Amino acid sequence: MERSLGLLLLLIGTLAIIHIVQAQSPSQQGFISLDCGLPANEPSPYKEESTGLQFISDATFIQTGKIGKIQANREGDFLKPSITLRYFPDGTRNCYNLKVEKGRNHLIRARFVYGNYDGRDIGPKFNVYIGPNRWVEIDLERRVNGTREEIIHVPTSNSLQICLVKTGETIPIISALEIRPMGKNSYMTKSGSLELFFRVFMNKSTSYLRYPEDVYDRQWVPYFRTAWTQISTTSDVGNANDYEPPKDALKVAAIPTNASEPLTVEWSSTTPEDQYYLYAHFAEIQ
Repeated sequence: MERSLGLLLLLIGTLAIIHIVQAQSPSQQGFISLDCGLPANEPSPYKEESTGLQFISDATFIQTGKIGKIQANREGDFLKPSITLRYFPDGTRNCYNLKVEKGRNHLIRARFVYGNYDGRDIGPKFNVYIGPNRWVEIDLERRVNGTREEIIHVPTSNSLQICLVKTGETIPIISALEIRPMGKNSYMTKSGSLELFFRVFMNKSTSYLRYPEDVYDRQWVPYFRTAWTQISTTSDVGNANDYEPPKDALKVAAIPTNASEPLTVEWSSTTPEDQYYLYAHFAEIQ
């Protein structure tokens, strides 16, 4: 798995037929939602109120590390799963061991919030591995408000290891770890894994979408440009495929304010050898 093999971009745009469908309650079957460092005296599982996701303690998935909690004055900035954390003062490599479905795409998302839990005010820097392969470097000295990392990966066995690896003097930490099995015919690549670059839907809103609006708990952030005009529908929009984009994203779209101009989405890359996979969803909503 190499970062250069694929960076994932996802867009919600405008083009497929509207039809009326019945609302379904999304299942959390196969979801693994770990609140890392959840104290033994707190309920597990518990329901995260804003999403309805069931989180459990990470204690049965790893045998090492100690538990901590971000400073009290920062707790209001984060959802409950990011308030506690597990840190690893001992050893170079500490691994979570998870049961997954071999050969199926899985969304792997990890959250890291330092929150000055140790009172030292020095954000740690370390690496995260999937099995023997480096996934990403975490730099919480630079990202003082924490970071979320996400990758779509196909396990080659029914066991998955997510490892935090010490690379210097600072201590690795993790706040939450989430695994989501994806549609079996979605996000196919010739080889390698897909690291998320961005996932957006065309909306002037400031609210993001995730579970339960997205049955796979992907996170969609709003994206809009001044040269665009917002359009929307109150009808349910169908886009039936293994990707199952959220209907709330398909109900809104962007068109160029000047009809003679193209609708352009741009991004830049600092690494020329990176490959990008673009997944766009279209719905005719007018």
